[in-house]
Amino acid sequence: MHIGVPKEIKIHEYRVGLTADSVRELVAAGHKVTVQAGAGLGAGMDDAQYQAAGAAIVPDAAQVFAAADMIVKVKEPQLHECAMLRAGQILFTYLHLAPDPEQAQALRESGCIAIAYETVTDANGKLPLLTPMSEVAGRMAAQAGAHYLEKIHGGRGVLLGGVPGVAPGKVVVLGGGVVGLNAATVALGMGAQVVLLDKALPRLAEIDRQFGGRVQTIHATGTSIEQHVLEADLVIGAVLVAGAAAPKLVTRAMVSKMKKGAVIVDVAIDQGGCVETAHATTHAEPVYMVDGVVHYCVANMPGAVARTSTLALNNATLPFVLALANKGWKKALADDAHLAAGLNVANGKITHAAVATALGLPLGCA
Repeated sequence: MHIGVPKEIKIHEYRVGLTADSVRELVAAGHKVTVQAGAGLGAGMDDAQYQAAGAAIVPDAAQVFAAADMIVKVKEPQLHECAMLRAGQILFTYLHLAPDPEQAQALRESGCIAIAYETVTDANGKLPLLTPMSEVAGRMAAQAGAHYLEKIHGGRGVLLGGVPGVAPGKVVVLGGGVVGLNAATVALGMGAQVVLLDKALPRLAEIDRQFGGRVQTIHATGTSIEQHVLEADLVIGAVLVAGAAAPKLVTRAMVSKMKKGAVIVDVAIDQGGCVETAHATTHAEPVYMVDGVVHYCVANMPGAVARTSTLALNNATLPFVLALANKGWKKALADDAHLAAGLNVANGKITHAAVATALGLPLGCA
């Protein structure tokens, strides 16, 4: 199979779909790889490394899209990239279609086979291709929150760890999944008071044991969420429903009653956000204010640590890329129900139930 790797073009997105090491594995398996010039530079991988691994280098994305049977990316294709896709061509990347009807329509019109990293599952019901980026984003969320709590950035002027004689800042984490666990880990390491809310009591018990009681675990209800959000210096939104729009756990009314200069980091923004006042931002303009509360809602947080993120992502995606290349998409999906769960769009139809529900579109078959 001919595999193409275009350069990512989302604002301040420096990751790349395949590393040079991944290219070497694909070439050794008998496949051809074409990489757009400069695609890996943001992650510290130059064209010479890709050429040494066996890739062909072409100057622009149009040539990559035209040549390849499968496009491997990181972020969702922008609309003009969707226009370069063709019927039957495989697209393997993060899609996050639930809050993005325009992209969904463009993919349907292209006739491509769009497989989303974020809905591929594993035998434990987890999301193995989302996990590495969730780990990165969770850890970054606490760092970003601490940064924007500084007065010069619009925050309350609170040091999360406090100092002797002064109480630490309060961090409230909504969701006990991979993002939430990693956010709590870093916030606790900074010395903050950490409260984590989740609906699943077994998960709360597991987190309580993992942290030895140092993270306060609370059952998530409308009342408990409001209570702790209003007390927080930093709120980290870390909820996820695979493929679906994130539930709005923090209402506009809650935001209006939060402490002035408190910070919200909504990591769920890829799926529409779990805060009613949240809208996607970029690394170029990461924050905005609503009712005196700082909102950080960057939709590609891991892009800021592109090398770490690219290496972690490739560790998880390469086996699936190889399966798709070796077998073709139909057999690869037939052989692996977990990879099949990643199929979001095929031949003009939405094929993932949660995505179809979120977009208000009929569910089709591949």
